[in-house]
Order: sequence, then structure tokens, then C-alpha cells
Amino acid sequence: MKLDMEFYEVFKLAIIALKTNKSRSILTTLGIIIGVASVILLVSIGSGLQAFVTKQFESLGSNSIYVMPGKVEFGGGGMSSAVLNISKFNLTDVGNLDRLPTVKNATAAIAGSGVLNYKEKSTISEVAGIFPEYLQMTNFKILKGRNLNKTDDAKLAKVIVLGSKPAEELFPQTDPVGKKINLNGIQYSVIGILEKKGSGGLGANIDNHAFIPYSTSTRLFNKDNPYMLFVEAFSQEGVAEAVTQIERTLLKRLEKDDFTVMEQKELLSTINQFLSVITIALGGIASISLVVGGIGIMNIMLVSVTERTREIGLRKAVGATEKIIRQQFLIEALVLSLIGGIIGIALGTLGSFLLGKFIETSVTLWSVGIAFFVSSLVGIIFGVYPAKRAASLDPIVALRYE
Repeated sequence: MKLDMEFYEVFKLAIIALKTNKSRSILTTLGIIIGVASVILLVSIGSGLQAFVTKQFESLGSNSIYVMPGKVEFGGGGMSSAVLNISKFNLTDVGNLDRLPTVKNATAAIAGSGVLNYKEKSTISEVAGIFPEYLQMTNFKILKGRNLNKTDDAKLAKVIVLGSKPAEELFPQTDPVGKKINLNGIQYSVIGILEKKGSGGLGANIDNHAFIPYSTSTRLFNKDNPYMLFVEAFSQEGVAEAVTQIERTLLKRLEKDDFTVMEQKELLSTINQFLSVITIALGGIASISLVVGGIGIMNIMLVSVTERTREIGLRKAVGATEKIIRQQFLIEALVLSLIGGIIGIALGTLGSFLLGKFIETSVTLWSVGIAFFVSSLVGIIFGVYPAKRAASLDPIVALRYE
């Protein structure tokens, strides 16, 4: 009980000392506030990006398999191409894969980009040449109009299906279906509009796409080879067997380094590993400001020790022990850092919420916990030296200090 009363008195004295110099206390906590808020905000951006990417991949279907050109190596939390990714695929490969017993559907796409114009409005969009099956396999849904069909492909028809973003930008108040737009200077008829799948992350905007018939895209982009093959297995349990059969089939015509077969789970796991490294790096960079804030606390506490030298001498002369003096200054430093930490968490969370209106963000409990723990640790670490210095002052010398 005596120890509790003693600590309470020391704590009360520490708070009185901080209140006496309100302006200094507020300025001292600014470094911690900025540091903690930065950690919360930057980690929330990284976590939001991970959540966004995961959501987009899941929206493509859990049975999806991607066959990419070149050899893709995994390691170090990311993926990199070991050879130049020049596509050697052709439409024969699609037919061979589509006949496999474990494969429900197989299709291909040609990728490019284009400038879309309607009257005085224009926008830049990702443009892909596809077969009709592609939109179903990737879970794109038609909001208005119709999908591309085999007749469009056979006739090299100049028709286009717009994603929600180019549709909104070109036709903010008009139904686009049936309208004529220009794609890279060539006129196309809008036959369909896709439902919005969701955007706002820092990655590629999945809604900023437009789709034209595969055969038409070969002329537009002057390409014959698909840039990627898309395969859908009958079930999630059958994905692994489908991957084995796909590799075996493609190796009959291509070399091992000509392609990489990846199931969605593997690709998502690799991307998330890479994004986790980015998130941790962002948090680490922001944590540097916490160290700077800690140094600020130490400097202010050292100034406080100098200014209060006579007070310390008087207290020691009337019986205050080194332990009590040390506790008081340590409590002052800890209170400053904790207050800064709490305000920083509140501001970081608020900032994340406001930023979430423009890009996807996610405040995680672990980032809040770490930020609060580190801010407390900073107060203890950077408060120890000033506390020890105050406690070690000779009372006689301290009383004579001017």
C-alpha cells in the first residue's frame, strides 16, 4: 500500500511538471504523433492494397489457371521473369487445352491499349481481344447490351464491350449501347457495358478495360499470338491435376522455358508475399519518424533536467531518493510518448478513413498495436538517460546551481 501511495505521488508530480510547461509538452509529443499516424496510415495503404488484390483475384473465380509466356521465377517475396517474355502461344494450344478431361474451358487474349473517343470526350483504356468465353470465365457480367459472340469474331466485326470506367467517362448521362465510338481512330459500335467489379486500389483498375473480338484485335494491334492463355478447371479440387495436364500438353510443342502455368492460389500467394514486404517496408520507413520523435523527447527532458536542477537538489535534500527522482522523469517521458501515441493512432485511423474514399485502405489491429507499443518503448528508452542524469545529481551542487 505504501509503495502504491509513493508511486501515485510521483506520478502526480510528473503530471504537474508536464502541465506547468504545456506548450513544450505539446510540441514534444508532435514527433510521436506524426510518427504513429504515419505508421498507421502507410500500413493501412499497404494492407488495403493486399485486400484489394485478393478481392479482385477472388472475383475471377477460384478454378482459374493462368498460362503466361516465358519462365517466371519465384523467390524473395516476389516473382521475376528469367527469360524475355515473348509469347509463343497460338490458337492450336487453346484447342488442345480445351479438350483436356480436367479443363472446363480454355481461351486466349491479345492485350493492348487504346484511346477511346466519343464526340469531345476521350479516355485511355486497356483493350483486349477476346473470345466470348473469356468474360464468363473471368466473372465479368454484362450490365447492358450483350456479350461478344462467335459471329463477331468470324466477321472481324468492329464492335466493343466497355468496362464501367470508360463507359462512365465517355457517356456520363447517356446509354452507350448502340453508340459509335473511335478506338485509335477506327469506328466501333458499343454493344455492351460491363458491371462494375470494384476499383480504388493502387494496382491496375480492373474496370478500365474494353473488349473487342479476338480476330479484330489481331488487325488492330498487328499481333497473332495470344499474350496469355486462360484456363478454367471443373473444380477447385481438380486444379492441381489440370495444371499437370496443361504442362504435359504444352511441352509437346513448346520448350520448358517458353511458358509458366500458375494456378490462382499460387499467383495470389506470391503477389501477397510481395505486397507484405512493401507494407512492412512502408511501416519501417514511417517508424523512422518515431525515432526522431524519441530523440525530441530526450532532448526536451535533458533541458528540463537542467532547468529544474535546483528543484531536484531541494527534493533530494529533504529525503527524495534517486529512485523517486528517476521514476518521476521516466514517467514524464512515458506519458508524453503515450499521449502522442494515442493521438497519433486516432489521427492515423481518421486519415485512413478519409483516404479510403479515394483508394482502398485497411487499418489493421497489428499495426495499431505495434505503433502503440513502439511509442511506449520510445518513451522508456529515450527517457532513461535524462532520468538517470536527474537522479545522479549531487544535492549540494544542485542547490548551488544558478
